[in-house]
Amino acid sequence: MSWYYTPKPTVLPAEDFDASADANALRGAMKGFGSDEQAIIDILCARSNAQRQQILETYTSELGRDLIDDLKSELGGKFEDVIVALMMPAEKYLCKQLHKAMEGMGTNEDTLIEILAPQTNEEIKKIVDCYEEMYDRPLAEHLCSETDGSFRRLLTMIIVGARDPQGTVDNDLAVEQANQLYNAGEGKFGTDEEVFYKILAHASFDQLEIVFEEYKKLSGRTIEQALKEELSGELYDALSAIVECVQMAPHFFAKRLHKAMAGAGTDDASLIRIVVCRSEIDLQNVKDEYEQMYNKTLISAVREGECSGDYKRALCALIGEA
Repeated sequence: MSWYYTPKPTVLPAEDFDASADANALRGAMKGFGSDEQAIIDILCARSNAQRQQILETYTSELGRDLIDDLKSELGGKFEDVIVALMMPAEKYLCKQLHKAMEGMGTNEDTLIEILAPQTNEEIKKIVDCYEEMYDRPLAEHLCSETDGSFRRLLTMIIVGARDPQGTVDNDLAVEQANQLYNAGEGKFGTDEEVFYKILAHASFDQLEIVFEEYKKLSGRTIEQALKEELSGELYDALSAIVECVQMAPHFFAKRLHKAMAGAGTDDASLIRIVVCRSEIDLQNVKDEYEQMYNKTLISAVREGECSGDYKRALCALIGEA
């Protein structure tokens, strides 16, 4: 299965880790006039999230202070955003990003898609539980109030854990599902969106890979071509994101990173979120894919882009040179 790539992180747990030494070094870096930003980068960008949580606890128990509060008071701008993101447990950070995408005027559908499309049922459950705990409101209810139509129904199916468990495969059913997709799109006048989002939200990634192969045999076109022809708007964006994650998640994230840095202005929120969230999962794979797709390394894209100062240094530390 192509989606079973071997994930290679860029941030690994530090060897000879000493939470007390790190907590005291961080306090030292923030004491007095000004702060030693490089020391903060050297420590926090070279520790796993679990190790950062230990540093957080030790900082409070030994120094009687809140590390995140101290960091916020000493740092600023995008650099602060990166460091604070690193200090949050992964699912809490994603919940905060989902909430931010939905609060206030308008909804950032791209962020919702990027966070929810690649997740397994187990990961979705953690996010759903954490969201309700953080905001005292079910994620499904908040999503339903901010989205509509087939897009809302697709996201709802994802977050209620409708997807079959990983490894669930039925070849005969895949042929039938490929036929259903064909008959709902290319094979008729108009498009039956429900068939598309039900199959792509229900079937396991393993199953979907076989469905896409069967679809190509049946119609002579790829599923991506069919989606582009038959759908539009947020539903198209979400379903094509699922297709990309089935075929190769690092490709999806490399594309997102390129989009975040392309043209005038940088989508810093997406850049930070992807680098922070994938650094302990598969950022090395994303880097490899990025270089292959754009004939340029990810780190050079960040260095030559609009990021600067400590913000740029922190991102580069997480991305890594190799």
